Amino acid sequence: MRAEPRVSMSRMAAYAIVGAGALLLVAPFFFMFVFASHTRNDIFSSPPPLWFGRALWSNLQLLVERIPFWDNLRMSVYVASMTTALNLLLCSLAGYAFAVHEFRFKRQLFAFVLGSMMLPSFLNMIPTFMVVNALGWIDQPRALYVPGAAGALGIFMMRQYIGSAIPRELIDAGRMDGCGEFRIFRSIVLPLLGPALGTLGLITFISSWNNFIAPLVVMRSAEHYTVPLALRSMQSPNNTEWGALMAGSAIAVLPLLIAFVFSARRLVAGLTAGAVRG
Repeated sequence: MRAEPRVSMSRMAAYAIVGAGALLLVAPFFFMFVFASHTRNDIFSSPPPLWFGRALWSNLQLLVERIPFWDNLRMSVYVASMTTALNLLLCSLAGYAFAVHEFRFKRQLFAFVLGSMMLPSFLNMIPTFMVVNALGWIDQPRALYVPGAAGALGIFMMRQYIGSAIPRELIDAGRMDGCGEFRIFRSIVLPLLGPALGTLGLITFISSWNNFIAPLVVMRSAEHYTVPLALRSMQSPNNTEWGALMAGSAIAVLPLLIAFVFSARRLVAGLTAGAVRG
């Protein structure tokens, strides 16, 4: 009987800690939306505003006057969508090959894929720029989504998921029926990859959407900037319209927040699906 109050107090303490952490994580997003509806003078007033104001429309007008924001938003959607589609296709094919087939240097190649995950991303900056420049892709969208068409994390996730969640008997049955490998992949394996594809798609889309370094290196025209680079171009030492900048940031973050809220459970399920297989 005495243990129950202790358990209850421990549970309440755990809820309080989790709630405090959630508030700390949500606070920056809340104030970003609040500041998007205030002028620059209001934002830097003392005390700063804690609730929504009436300057949202004027901030949006100032935003589209300073930068071609809607062109930048379309560019971000296009690049992130192409990067996600290519990753889902190529990573699932590579993961299927590593999980199902036996071929020469398989372990060495997979070790190389895993090893590439440990390298800092900025090490690829100069080689990627040299290749893109040699191909004549500077200031073109393909310079952003082709280099990111397949990632080591996606290949690893697909290999783990296919190896642990898809029975080999189904694949063997398809081969006995005379199906080729691409037919087996398209008709048997791909329909069963829903959770893994959803997880990889969300991770890839968010990563591509938030990418700042690659557009900074290869893009030259303001209308070809992605949203993070375009918003950064609005900043200046003495004349930054923070209300307009917050409005653009709120518009850019809102789709990601909605996607994450509705797919958080699938994201966790997909990340842990292949954890039981070594």
